Amino acid sequence: MPPSPAPEAPAASPVGSAAVPAVFVVLWSSAFIAAVIGTDAAPPLLLTFSRFALAGLLLMAVALVSKSPWPKGRLLLHVVVTGLLMQAVQFGAFYTAISEGLPGGLVALIQGFNPVLIALMAGFLLGEQITRRQWFGFGVGGAGVALAVAGALDFSVTAIVLSFVGLLGLSAGTVYQKRFAQGADVRSSTALHFLASAPVMLLMTLTLEDPEVTDWGAFGGSLAWIVLINSVGTFLLLNFMLKKQDASRVGTLFFLTPAVTALLSWLVIDETLSASAIAGLVLGGVGVLLASRK
Repeated sequence: MPPSPAPEAPAASPVGSAAVPAVFVVLWSSAFIAAVIGTDAAPPLLLTFSRFALAGLLLMAVALVSKSPWPKGRLLLHVVVTGLLMQAVQFGAFYTAISEGLPGGLVALIQGFNPVLIALMAGFLLGEQITRRQWFGFGVGGAGVALAVAGALDFSVTAIVLSFVGLLGLSAGTVYQKRFAQGADVRSSTALHFLASAPVMLLMTLTLEDPEVTDWGAFGGSLAWIVLINSVGTFLLLNFMLKKQDASRVGTLFFLTPAVTALLSWLVIDETLSASAIAGLVLGGVGVLLASRK
């Protein structure tokens, strides 16, 4: 008698799948608020190293318990490169920019250029087809981000440059992962992203800054949120979405984070934005509506 077929895994709930992007945007935006609080209590590279070390160990434990397959050979190298770009470059630059006085909402606005860079890179390197309406949406969204950032020129030029460096790391890492590291398991690969980036940040904090915490309560609270919610939750969601959708479509979600970050900044830490920044947020929202569908 032939064996009974194994039961099929239940299909993902359409409602749950639809909620993933919205949850991702809110959680991703909250990271900027936690970064402002954390960099007020400790040097930025120390905060970045602490985030990577704790999140890496936590996700490594999750991967081991769930018996997640670990990448080997060339795939392992690609996962490490992806992690260095998406973690070390992005957050080392972003956190330093925030510590230089650039508000978290404005860092999120600069990060809003991510869909444009991803679309350009994905089009040339991955061969993804971008429609005219998507390109128009990218243009409108990019113009909105540019308008918002233009009102921030009275802040440190170094901080603004660092924010664009962080943006480049995120965009390049997203496309690199889509091109070279698609076969890696989400749990083990995300753990390796953090574990590969932690030693880099440790070396930088020991050589470039005085790693001293001035407010352990604020530092511990922001670090706990960044590790549990932002490092683990958002990057698992990001990797999940990259496996299910085109890189360019996932990238359009980043047009929404400036508006959400601005709202959270106002509610939590009483940060406000200029009229030009608000106008830029509106344009960014229009851009994402146009670019989110093919």
